[in-house]
Amino acid sequence: MKIEWKTCFKIGVSLFLLFIAVTYWKNVAALLSAVLGAAAPLLLGCVVAYVINIPMSFYERHYFPKKKGKFFAVSRRPVCLLGAFLTVLAVAALVIGLVIPQLSDCVSLIAAEFPVMFKKFLDYAQQLDFMPEKIIASLSSIDLRSQMSSIIEKLTSGIGNVVGGVVSVVASVFSGVVTAFVSIIFAVYLLMAKDTLGAQWKRIMKRYASVKLNNKFGYIVSVLNDCFHRYIVGQCTEAVILGALCTVGMLIFRFPYAFMIGALTAFTALIPIAGAYIGAGVGAFMILTESPIKALLFLVFIVVLQQIEGNLIYPKVVGTSIGLPGIWVLAAVTVGGGIFGILGMMLGVPVAAALYRIIRDDVNKVDAAVKKDTSEKKEIGGSETAGKASPCKKKGKA
Repeated sequence: MKIEWKTCFKIGVSLFLLFIAVTYWKNVAALLSAVLGAAAPLLLGCVVAYVINIPMSFYERHYFPKKKGKFFAVSRRPVCLLGAFLTVLAVAALVIGLVIPQLSDCVSLIAAEFPVMFKKFLDYAQQLDFMPEKIIASLSSIDLRSQMSSIIEKLTSGIGNVVGGVVSVVASVFSGVVTAFVSIIFAVYLLMAKDTLGAQWKRIMKRYASVKLNNKFGYIVSVLNDCFHRYIVGQCTEAVILGALCTVGMLIFRFPYAFMIGALTAFTALIPIAGAYIGAGVGAFMILTESPIKALLFLVFIVVLQQIEGNLIYPKVVGTSIGLPGIWVLAAVTVGGGIFGILGMMLGVPVAAALYRIIRDDVNKVDAAVKKDTSEKKEIGGSETAGKASPCKKKGKA
């Protein structure tokens, strides 16, 4: 086999770059960190554009689809883009408006009522005699009100000594606002010119990549896009259904904080598997401040609702859309959460679904090729056997 000088040059350059990266890894890591930090607004803008593109594409399909006039063609994209941003902002404002005020009231109520509840618990434990007297005596000697007031006093007194910290916080907040503003502007540019950018990217790949590499890259990107799109749509739909069912059920059984806990359950349901239990735990703790019996009944209600959601709603809405078996969903949530926390839980499922589909398609392709090769060999073998047997048959007939 003849080796061209271009191949040797590419191998040499790759080995040299690998040697530089390994030898000066700290400098390379610092350079990569600086580049990612500088490009953070653009990367965040790409994420915002991808999420906004989902409702925007829906609006574009339904914005006077049969009208082909110049006005509709020119106004379709900006109108649909504005509608998509308003939709996302309205949903965020609804969740924040329902959750934050009642959650702050609940925290204030817990801070005021916790010492009384703790004293009642100690009295109940002393009556039932299921805790040693020494432990009860040591717990009773704790003055929770003074402890909580001292904590609040330390927090408030420390504020006056952190003027420099206030300046740094203001600077970080200003930097975050600027980053968010640049990200949104970049997302708007991406969405307004998405067709042009897509055509330019295809031309670049066609010019600088081989046909085989171009096809593989396009296939992987299409699988990732399909899995993420189906997962986001399915997860949001499932969260809305679960939140609505939770709110209606709480109103029927007359549990307190129905709308707030329903909105919180819908929001936390965006996290696969663990999200609904987080919302249930927070909701039960809030109801506990008013009635322990209702908190216990609420937990029973959530368990029943989770069984209905897990066995009927989730497989139909999300499970069939991403095509990932339940065991791999659990594995993706566990591994993703262990590496990247809550963000890893949310991103682990679509990434695992994409890998699962790519591997499944590759294995099916190999199996189909093996079956085709086996069937062709059988056909060739059968024709050769028939050709050899034909003279014998002629002799027999003779």
